[in-house]
Amino acid sequence: MTLEALASEIATAAKKEAKAITDTAKAEAKTIVGEAKDEVKSLRGDLIAKAERECAQIETETVASARQANQKSILIARREELDSTKESVRELVASAKLKGRSALLKSLLKEAKGEADEGMALRPVGIDRPALEKAGSGFDIGEDIDGLGGFVLEAADASIVLDYRFDSRLESSWVAALPVVTTELFGE
Repeated sequence: MTLEALASEIATAAKKEAKAITDTAKAEAKTIVGEAKDEVKSLRGDLIAKAERECAQIETETVASARQANQKSILIARREELDSTKESVRELVASAKLKGRSALLKSLLKEAKGEADEGMALRPVGIDRPALEKAGSGFDIGEDIDGLGGFVLEAADASIVLDYRFDSRLESSWVAALPVVTTELFGE
């Protein structure tokens, strides 16, 4: 065999071996690329599912938060309306022009006479002093006190104070009437 034939044979064998190696490498590369694509598909599906779950959870939390904020706003608005209504009633009760004021004072005086101990002094709210002095309650009249109207009876040693002020009557009436007021204001 000649050197040229040997070289040609080696070159042919090398080409075949190189082609076999290249074909094997291409096949392995194709397999690796296919596996990578499958893994990417799987990861992509998992990530999309996770993102959708998180999105749904955020949506639920956002709706709940908005609902809670709305409820809080409604409660605050209702509280402001109730406070405003109560203040309007207080202003009406504190007015000297309150219809039936003198009759209410007479009724409170009658109640006080039945509950009072001897020697108690009547301390009027300033606005009602003239009407109480005129009514002739039989009590010694002391210094004015603060309030919307009415009076207190006070023992000489200040150990007992009976409250007949409009303030305390209004508070207990307000608490009792609150369900009706709420229904009237808010329709509930």
